Amino acid sequence: AGLDIGWRSRKDRGIKSEIADALCEAGRFGQKTGKGYYKYEPGSRAALPDPEVEKLIDETLARLGRKKRVVTDDEILERMMYPMINEGAKILAEGIAARPSDIDVVWLYGYGWPIYRGGPMFWADSVGLKHIADRLAFYAKETNDPSLEPAPLLRKLADEGKTFASLAAASKAA
Repeated sequence: AGLDIGWRSRKDRGIKSEIADALCEAGRFGQKTGKGYYKYEPGSRAALPDPEVEKLIDETLARLGRKKRVVTDDEILERMMYPMINEGAKILAEGIAARPSDIDVVWLYGYGWPIYRGGPMFWADSVGLKHIADRLAFYAKETNDPSLEPAPLLRKLADEGKTFASLAAASKAA
């Protein structure tokens, strides 16, 4: 899927992404057009840095009054994984999944989640639900994105010092 797929989806939902939208408006949809965030030589899938994109990023940041910053590996991991954990908490609360381990099994066998990590909900318990909930709240505020607010179940477990595993233990006791 090219950049145009996300662009169309964002437009339908009224969401703007300054840099990605500018790339798409310039017809830069990725490999299919030979240009996106990177340049692609004909017949090659190798992504090559593109000075035009660097210039666009610099101009956009200046217009928005923002500066480039270092994004750590930990932040990338948090921004990718914590929303998934949050969605897991939502589907547990809605009864779509009966147990956290149900979610883990789907990810382990359906998506190839690394078995040694035990699934996303198990992994979340090892990270700490309070940490995850606090970071989600931080990202929600930083980005003004309400979808990143901690799910009520996640916040409740975090505030009580509990884990997702405690839900499974409670259901066995009942």
